[in-house]
Amino acid sequence: MTALRDEHGVCALSEVFGVSTSGLHKTFRRSASPGPRAEANRQLLEEIRDVHREHKGRYGSPRMTMELRRRGFGCGENRVARLMRRHGIAGMRARRKTPRTTDSRHGGLIAPNRLKSLEITGPNQAWAMDITYVRVGAGFAYLAAVQDLFTRQIVGWQIADHMRSGLVEDALSNAARRMSPPPGLTIHSDRGSQYASDDFIALAKSLRFERSMSAKGNCYDNATMESFFGVLKREELDQMKFTSLEEARQSVFSYIEAYYNTRRIHTSLGMTPAEFRESWGKKHAAATPEFSKHGVLPESKKWPEEPCPPASTHGRTPAYPSRGCSPAEPPSVSPGNSSDAEIHIEVESNQR
Repeated sequence: MTALRDEHGVCALSEVFGVSTSGLHKTFRRSASPGPRAEANRQLLEEIRDVHREHKGRYGSPRMTMELRRRGFGCGENRVARLMRRHGIAGMRARRKTPRTTDSRHGGLIAPNRLKSLEITGPNQAWAMDITYVRVGAGFAYLAAVQDLFTRQIVGWQIADHMRSGLVEDALSNAARRMSPPPGLTIHSDRGSQYASDDFIALAKSLRFERSMSAKGNCYDNATMESFFGVLKREELDQMKFTSLEEARQSVFSYIEAYYNTRRIHTSLGMTPAEFRESWGKKHAAATPEFSKHGVLPESKKWPEEPCPPASTHGRTPAYPSRGCSPAEPPSVSPGNSSDAEIHIEVESNQR
C-alpha cells in the first residue's frame, strides 16, 4: 500500500478504493509508527497469552481481566475481549451432561430450608453439598463435594464408583476433619435420597450440624454447587479421558486442591477462595475489640459491679426483671415443636 501511495498518490488511491483521503492518511500514519496505544496492546496481548497458557486456556475475558489487573495492567474487559477475539484466544466451554444424580422419590426425612432465613457473615457458617457424575471409561464415577458458601472454598469431597449415602457421608466427614467447624453449622443440599438417609442424618446429628434442604423442584437454592460442578467439568474433567477411578481421583485432587481453592480467581470474590478467607480473617481480627493479654476487658469497659436495683414484679414475670437488666431470651418453641423439627414425607417406596 505504501508503494502504491508513492507511485499514484493518496487522492488517486482514495478514488480507486472508495475511501476518504483522511482515512488513508491515518492508515499510513499508523503503519509508519505504531504509537503508544498499539505498543500497549502488543504488551497486553503477550500477557494475555501468558495467562492463557498458565491457566491451561480456562479463563474467558472477565476472569482474564481480573488476572491482568492483579499483574498491574490497567485494562477494561471490552479491550481484553476484543484482543482475545481478534487473536483467536478463548476460554473453555462446557459440554452437556446426561446422567441424573438426584432422586427425591423416597420416604426419608426432609429438612426445612434454613438458608432463606440465614445471614451468612463468615466461614464455617453454612456449607452446600451436591453430587455429580464423572465419566470413567464406558461408565461413570460419582463425585460428592462440600463448599463453604462464604469463602466459596471446596472444604471436602469424595469420589467413588457408586452414589449411595456413604459417598456424601465421607465427603462431609472429610470437610469436618479439615475445617473443625463449630456446632450449629448449616449443611444445605437438595432432596436427594442420600441426604435423607438414616446414616447421613445420624452423622449430621453427631457433628451437631443443622440440616437444610432446597424446596421441591427448586435447584436455585443450591446454585453455587451447580456452578462449581459446571466449572470443574468445563475446565478439567471434559478435557480428560479416564480409564480408572484412580485417574479420576488424581485429576479431581489436582484441580480442587492445587488450583480451584488456591489459584483460580472467583469472579464473585475478585480473588481466590484462599485469599478471600485470609483477607476476611485479617479484617475480622482487626475489628475485634481490644483485650488485654489475659483476656480481661480494659478498665473503662468493665461492667458495673452493683446488681440491678430491685423492681416491682407487678404485672411481670419474676424471672424477667425490668430496666437495666438483660435477661436471657425466653423459649419461643411451643410443646411438641422444636427448631430441629423435620417434615416426614410418606411415600410408598422408601429408597436409600
